[in-house]
Amino acid sequence: MYEVNMKPESENLDDYLVSDAIVDWQTPAVREKALDLTRSIPDEVDKVRCLYEWVRDAIPHTNDAGLDIVTCTASEVLQHGTGTCFSKSHFLAALLRAVNIPAGFCYQVLRLDPPVNNELVLHGLNGIYLSGLGKWIRLDARGNTKGVNAQFSTDKEQLAFAMEAAAGEFIYDTIFAAPVSNVVDRLKKHASRRELWLDLPKAFENKNG
Repeated sequence: MYEVNMKPESENLDDYLVSDAIVDWQTPAVREKALDLTRSIPDEVDKVRCLYEWVRDAIPHTNDAGLDIVTCTASEVLQHGTGTCFSKSHFLAALLRAVNIPAGFCYQVLRLDPPVNNELVLHGLNGIYLSGLGKWIRLDARGNTKGVNAQFSTDKEQLAFAMEAAAGEFIYDTIFAAPVSNVVDRLKKHASRRELWLDLPKAFENKNG
């Protein structure tokens, strides 16, 4: 079992509430979806659980669904109803921010599945701040399938993929306030998932983010 370490990139929680070109939660459709899903839920933790499980389960991972579209922004994911791990993390962050819950971005370094020359690529997920508990948690909205069983928890992290340190796999400690550029650049560059899969984002230079 890996040790759970997290450090926010910024100490200012407002940085994790920003609406920008990628996490575009002020787009009316995105904001309305967040409000519709949580309107009857007063509790912060229950809101996070609701939004997380909805993105995980109701928005299929593009590869699992056999689709070739590449989405990037939160509004694109909502419009097309699909996304990769990266774009689903952008969408979940947008929904959370729309209801004033700080959310950022975390990244794992994992081997390709199936492995190819031990090549390592990034996998995207979210860091979320629970003000009532005074803590950050990590959640993975990739979507459960084929043995993947990510779950919501405030105390025992259960992400989509286990890591093998001996194979060079690890998770960055940093909770980024915005999606990292090498992820966004590739999502914007490639018109099809098949192209993207040949050029997946790689690890950063600094292991600790």
